[in-house]
Amino acid sequence: MTARTVPATFSRMTAAADPQWERGLGAFLKETHSRAELMSLLAKHSAGDGALDAMMRRVLLGAICKRVGEGLRVGANAVFVHPETMEIGDFVFIGSQAMIQGRFDGTCRIGNHVWIGPQAYFDARCLEIQDYVGWGPGAKVLGSSHTGDPIGEPVIRTDLVISPVVIGYGADVGMNASLLPGVTIGAHAIIGAGAVVTKDVPEYAIAAGVPARVLRDRRESEPDEQS
Repeated sequence: MTARTVPATFSRMTAAADPQWERGLGAFLKETHSRAELMSLLAKHSAGDGALDAMMRRVLLGAICKRVGEGLRVGANAVFVHPETMEIGDFVFIGSQAMIQGRFDGTCRIGNHVWIGPQAYFDARCLEIQDYVGWGPGAKVLGSSHTGDPIGEPVIRTDLVISPVVIGYGADVGMNASLLPGVTIGAHAIIGAGAVVTKDVPEYAIAAGVPARVLRDRRESEPDEQS
C-alpha cells in the first residue's frame, strides 16, 4: 500500500449555525440552574457517544462557558475545569478524553476551526489558541510551574508561576508534543510529534526534538529541492 492525499474536511466545514432551539435550551438552563447544577448535568452526559449526549455537551458548555460559537463538537469523557473562564470559537472539535484545566481567575481562548485530538491536555490558566490550529492526540501544554523557593520546602508547596502560552494562527502541534510555560508558537509553525518545546518557535518554522529546535523555515525549499 502507498500513501495517498485526500482533501481536508474539518477545516473546510461550512456547517449551518446551531438550531435556535438549542440556543434557547442553553439559555433556559443557564437561567434556571446554578453553575454547580450545570456542571452536574454536564457530567451526566460526558461519557455517552450518542447524538443526544453530544448535543447536551454542546448545549451545557454553551450555558457554562464565557462564550461558545457555532458547531462545537466534544467527544466522550472530555474534562473541563473552570469552563466559566473559557471562550470557544466556531466549529471547534475537542476529542475524547481531552482535558482543559482552567483556573477560577484564568483566561482560556480557543479560536475558530480548532481541532484538538483525543487525550490532549491543556493547563489553560492563561492560554490562547488562535484560529485554525491543529492539536495532535496526546499533545500537552503546561502553563505553570513552581518556583522551588525556599529550597527547603517541598517543591509543590512553593509559589506557582502562571505564564501565558500562545499558539499562533494555523499552527500544527504534533502527537504527544509538550509545550512548557511561557512559550509562543508562531503562526503556521509545525511542531513535530513528541517534541518538548522550551522556548518560542518563530512563524512558519518546523521544530522537533527534545528539547525542540528549529529545523527550517517552511517558506524555504528542502535542501534536496535546491540542488
